[in-house]
Amino acid sequence: MSTAMALRLDERTRERLSRLAVRRGTTRSALVREAIDDLIGREAGKESARPWDLVQDLLGSVQGGDPDRGTDGGRKVARMLSQKRKAR
Repeated sequence: MSTAMALRLDERTRERLSRLAVRRGTTRSALVREAIDDLIGREAGKESARPWDLVQDLLGSVQGGDPDRGTDGGRKVARMLSQKRKAR
């Protein structure tokens, strides 16, 4: 069973929604229902998602830099601070 719900949109959003509905061959109401379903699905997924799940699409997407930056971190920091002291 479905119920009616009023939704206020500014004119620009209403026009964009209308053009998209025509382009897809559907109604504005169907697009709004689809958008709400997508939003609810994403938010429900966030509740149970692990941090890894939230960022896995970003991992490995950056190239370059020092591949050994995670090794000997303490010594690297000490060396950097020493160099900064000498530069003063």
